[in-house]
Amino acid sequence: MAWTPEPTYEKPEISVRATTLYYQIVAPLMLPFIQRRLLNLFRCREGKCFFQRNREHPPTGKEFDKLVHLEPVMQKNGRTEQYLYVESAEEIVACAKVQTVEFHGWGSRAGAVDTPDRLVIDLDPDPKLDFDTVKQAAFQVRRSFEAVGLESFALLTGGKGIHIIVPLEPADEWPRVDEFAKSFCIALAEAAPDKFTVALPKPQRRGRIFLDFLRNHRTATAVMPYSARARAGMPVAAPVTWEELEDFDRSDAFSVADVEMLMNRASSRELERWGAGAQGLPTLR
Repeated sequence: MAWTPEPTYEKPEISVRATTLYYQIVAPLMLPFIQRRLLNLFRCREGKCFFQRNREHPPTGKEFDKLVHLEPVMQKNGRTEQYLYVESAEEIVACAKVQTVEFHGWGSRAGAVDTPDRLVIDLDPDPKLDFDTVKQAAFQVRRSFEAVGLESFALLTGGKGIHIIVPLEPADEWPRVDEFAKSFCIALAEAAPDKFTVALPKPQRRGRIFLDFLRNHRTATAVMPYSARARAGMPVAAPVTWEELEDFDRSDAFSVADVEMLMNRASSRELERWGAGAQGLPTLR
């Protein structure tokens, strides 16, 4: 298509207008998680959806020049690209008004691009596995983080899996965080090979949960809390407590229609600290 050379995906049966209205309400709730975080935006227009990875990829990023902020980041190929970030709830809504449906964030923020402030493990299940199996895996990952002195938090992705998020002090650089995540997941997969795998080829993942540690590379992203998803029913990536996770029977339990419930939940005592508490990485032995 003329307006983007980037890969595109068929637009599902969703209302971008409804999503925009959702963000007008939920943007203040999203802001602490997304503020100054470098973003990839999943946009839907003209029957297609695509990732706005930075200002030039695709060139439609120029539409954002007066809406958001830009951070120059040197790439491995030596080129400098301008990555998008927001600083206010109004700027989140401005992104929604130019067809942004999903917000995906780097592990680091503008001004500190090379020192991530969170680690993410994506539990990506074989499609044949039920959600109870995914939940039990999440609890096991949590226990493993606790064993090395790290507090973690669960995010229903609005898809089929769960993200386990560890907030970090932005002190270690990407190679250290990346290596920690990789070593942690390999150790889990070796300890429970019937449940977990770190194998990339999908045929090797059958019947198991892929521990996706690749979210912790520089330039890699993960869906942000309270982001809508460009899927039928317009689900939402929703924070949950470990105590209540047991009661959920699917990862897309919330949708944009549940915005009032999401707002009320976020102000509860149980969720007010969700994702807080920066920590330093221990040394794995």
